[in-house]
Amino acid sequence: MKTLARARDKAEILRRVRLVRPDSARRWGRMSAHQMVCHLTDTFRVVVGQKPAVCTGSAFDRTVLKWVALYVPVPWPPGIRTTPEVDQLQGGTPPAEFAADVADLEGMVELITAVPRAFAWQVHPRLGPMSHPAWMRWAYLHMDHHLRQFGCGIG
Repeated sequence: MKTLARARDKAEILRRVRLVRPDSARRWGRMSAHQMVCHLTDTFRVVVGQKPAVCTGSAFDRTVLKWVALYVPVPWPPGIRTTPEVDQLQGGTPPAEFAADVADLEGMVELITAVPRAFAWQVHPRLGPMSHPAWMRWAYLHMDHHLRQFGCGIG
């Protein structure tokens, strides 16, 4: 299973991030490629405590859905709704300069993968509390999902 805790998986995902262009066409969803970069950065800001988000997950989400999302070896499907705080059409950070926004995303990946960690994991707004290995798996899968959305390699 791929995870940002593994150096080669992290390198692969960052290589794929660098394939994204402002005009990359989406295969599904509502975001532009630039909005997607900001969305990924925002989600990392939430999980490290830099951006607040309301917890909306149910007991089902925190148990069954979390296990399926993290450990069933199939790509996440299109159409999964996100929380308003990281939704680019609601409370997400607006895109600014593309290269700077990509650099911000790369910086967040470095922050969450640094050992030792300089932050405490927050509760995922939908999936609830997670262990460090679960967070690293989620981070890889979330980035993979959105990079596939814009045709940037299959992980």
